[in-house]
Amino acid sequence: MRIHVVDHPLVAHKLTTLRDERTDSPTFRRLADELVTLLAYEATRDVRTEQVDIRTPVTGTTGVRLARPRPLVVPILRAGLGMLEGLVRLLPTAEVGFMGMIRNEETLQASTYATRMPEDLSGRQVYVVDPMLATGGTLIAAIRELMKRGADDVTAICLLAAPEGVEAMERELAGKPVTVVTAALDERLNDQGYIVPGLGDAGDRMYGVVD
Repeated sequence: MRIHVVDHPLVAHKLTTLRDERTDSPTFRRLADELVTLLAYEATRDVRTEQVDIRTPVTGTTGVRLARPRPLVVPILRAGLGMLEGLVRLLPTAEVGFMGMIRNEETLQASTYATRMPEDLSGRQVYVVDPMLATGGTLIAAIRELMKRGADDVTAICLLAAPEGVEAMERELAGKPVTVVTAALDERLNDQGYIVPGLGDAGDRMYGVVD
């Protein structure tokens, strides 16, 4: 597994505002969207392309276009929805699937309650988006489901990651073709499984608290 922490002043600037507890939900959603586009630029550096012949107003030339099968973007509900637009803006021809996952706050284990994806992902580059790589349980479960459907090239895009989550993914997905792209690798997890210093519950900060 590879992990890539995007070191860029604009990424650090937007992330700082996301962390600030005074940032309201509309601003948080807008900045998360902008930050994802910056992360997606790095995450798609190895997106598959093919050559294509075209004509400019001056002459013929050769360029590239995204190869088929088209990439698949999979947000993990609900917080991942806030990252979807920022990614498909960069990959407008990508297809979109969905995975609904929930974490048990006592055991910190993730379970799946809904999926909407192709059954066969063979040969597809898959970009799974989830704001927080905390314990790693949710992403590990999601990536296993993707690979069970044949995915052999998975990139996870996260706003933040914790060392414990990265270690869990490296242990549980050892030898698998997985890349993690994130804006920061934070200090640790607290006793409740939240990233420190983190930014709180990303879903609640994007959409408000839902009891």
